Parts: sequence; C-alpha cells; structure tokens
Amino acid sequence: MPFSKRARTHAEQLSIMKARGLAVADEPFALHCLKHYNYYRLSIYARPFLVTIDPPVFKPGTRFEDVWELYCFDRALRQLVHEATKRFEISARSRWAYEMGHACGAFSYEDPANFTDAVRHAECLQKLDEQVKQSHEQFIAHFRSTYGLNRPPIWAACELMSFGVLSRMFAMKDLRIKKRIAQTYSLPEPILESLLHHLTYVRNLCAHHLRIWNRQFTITLSPPVSFPVDVAQSVTRKSPDNRRVYNTLVLLTHISKVIEGNFDWRARLLALITPHPIWCRHMGFPAGWQQLPVWK
Repeated sequence: MPFSKRARTHAEQLSIMKARGLAVADEPFALHCLKHYNYYRLSIYARPFLVTIDPPVFKPGTRFEDVWELYCFDRALRQLVHEATKRFEISARSRWAYEMGHACGAFSYEDPANFTDAVRHAECLQKLDEQVKQSHEQFIAHFRSTYGLNRPPIWAACELMSFGVLSRMFAMKDLRIKKRIAQTYSLPEPILESLLHHLTYVRNLCAHHLRIWNRQFTITLSPPVSFPVDVAQSVTRKSPDNRRVYNTLVLLTHISKVIEGNFDWRARLLALITPHPIWCRHMGFPAGWQQLPVWK
C-alpha cells in the first residue's frame, strides 16, 4: 500500500485533533506547542485520553491542556530519572575503578584474563579507545605526552567510559571485587549487575527524550528478593507492572539515599507523582504503595 499522506500545517493538525473531540480553549497556546514539540510526539500523550484508537476519538471533556499536562509530567519524571541515573553512573565508575585498581593494578581493565567474556571485553576496549581518541581532556594529553600511554590508568580511564561500557566491564571474573562494589550500595551482586544493565537502557531513553511514564521496558531489572529489606518489600513482581518504571524508581530511591545521604531526590519524586494517582497506576505503582517501606 503506497504512502499518500502529506505534511500538515499546525492549524490543520489542530483541526484534526478538534475533529476527534478534543476541546481547545486556547488555540494560540496549542499552536505554539505543536510548533515546538511536534504533533507526532504529543499524539502519543493523547492516547490515554482516547475512547477508541481506530478511528481516534477523545473521551468527552478532554482538553488540550490535559494532553500537555501529561507530556510535562513525563518530561519532569524523565529529568528526575536521568539525574539519579547520572549520579549512580559516576558513583559506580568510581567504585569499579577503585576496587579493580587496588586488587589488580592500574591497567587491569586492559587484561582479558580479568573478565568473563573476552569478545565483549575487546569490544569495550575498542569503544574506550574511540572515546580516548575523541577526548580533549587535558589528563589524556598528560598521560600521552608524559608517559607515552595510549590508554590512561583505570582511575582516569573510568572518567571516559560510557555507562554501557561500564556495565559490560562489570562482568569480571573476580567475584570478590564485584561483591565489594555491590556492598557499597547494600545490594546483592547479581542485582547490581542487573541494575547497571537496566539503567544503561533507561538512561538512553531519557537522553533521547523518549516516553517513560507508561512504557513497558524491554530490558528489565531483577528486583531484590530478601535484602535490602525495605527495597525487597517495596518492589512489585506482578506482570506487567514489573516491566514498568515503578521498580526503577524504587531502586533509584535506594541508590540516591546511599550516594547523597538524604531523601531530597525521593521528596522531589513524591511531589511530582503523588497528585496523579491515575498516572501512577500506568507506571506500575501497586495499590497502597505509599505505605511500603521505601516511600514511608
């Protein structure tokens, strides 16, 4: 079937939404949003307000402001998740480099014998070499000019690693190192490894401004079974809720407390989500979630 649709003007896009039953009280504002945020992007946030999808028909009384409010909610949630994930990335880099450097040496990350998968290790080094080559950091020039090093020692190399490379580098043979890193966050080692992999994926979603509030994640995390007790008692294992952002928020709340030593991030998250119980259900929040240990 050949594609025959043409590009629509902003006014035409708004007319289509109105014809489907959307109330638009402030047309200049709606046109401004369509101009700067793209009809196709906003239409994704219109879906929860539809009675039928094919053909699209809005629920009676739905306003353009309702769609816009949901978009702003998801944007704010994405910013909070991205913030916490970046802090965890910096912390995990630091802990990994410290433990590896002390246990195996300054260039231990170069030795495939320290890792469980030689092929993936080689791929990580290749990506790191690309990052080193593209870097304009002064410490790279220092190690190259002073010591003739193409790769810096681990405590400097970790500053250039992407989150994806770091999560793959965590596949080390020495379980003692992995356990010492995991103990920093009061997490079992397999849970930390799962969390690193999951948050690499989630951070990419956030960095590319993709919807997360009701998304079913393709790369999920393994929730703790017994400890930390407050986390294990707060996560959901019910499908499909365990594929949504709720469990991610539980683990990020725990991690943020470890790294920052306070509940500021959790407080800002609660201030965002508490006024929207319906949206929380779409995010995988279980009934009575406010009484679970992580949130009390």
